[in-house]
Amino acid sequence: MRFLISLPLIALATACASAPVETAPVVVDAPPLAEQIEPSAYDLAMDTVAKLLAAGNEQAAILRLEQLIGMQAASEDERADALYRMAELKMGDGNQVRGAVAALDEFLTVYPEHEKAGAAAELKAYASDEATRLQEQLETGGLSPMERFKTLFRLGDHQTASDLMFTNALQPDNTYLLDMYQIGYLCDAAELTGPSYEIIEPDGTDRSVRFCDFGK
Repeated sequence: MRFLISLPLIALATACASAPVETAPVVVDAPPLAEQIEPSAYDLAMDTVAKLLAAGNEQAAILRLEQLIGMQAASEDERADALYRMAELKMGDGNQVRGAVAALDEFLTVYPEHEKAGAAAELKAYASDEATRLQEQLETGGLSPMERFKTLFRLGDHQTASDLMFTNALQPDNTYLLDMYQIGYLCDAAELTGPSYEIIEPDGTDRSVRFCDFGK
């Protein structure tokens, strides 16, 4: 049997097939934004300490830790961690052995049950032994002015070391000069007089510095 389909019907069917089909728009909810966690004052301070150390400015890092220890917003654990870290730096490149002993004494007195108390006790014993040995070297005598300067500086008696450096016209190497510049004994100021010392900062910057309190 044959079915006859008229041309108008075929054209109508073709038109219907090619016509766009309207559908309701699909609404997709945007995923919720991750909650922004504001860094604490402690985190910001420790980040600053890390950046200062990376830049070779351990003296400013020690000062920042001292500020953090006295920060009201810091928790007891945060203060304890900052105090221990400060002791480590003073014992290391900070060249403040006596300061390290004092910081560790405070740590063990205030935080005797802290998880780092054992490590603090060991570090204190090591620092105390070095402080005793250095003091004996000073008292025994026989040290050259430069050796005496380095011993005083290592102990953390930076003012006496600076006085000795000036009176004996010593020229310490860049490590000591850079520390003295960072601590604030040497300054880069045009109005200053007195002996000049050339330093190279960790980033390669050259500076000509003088004693900050000389010639004012």
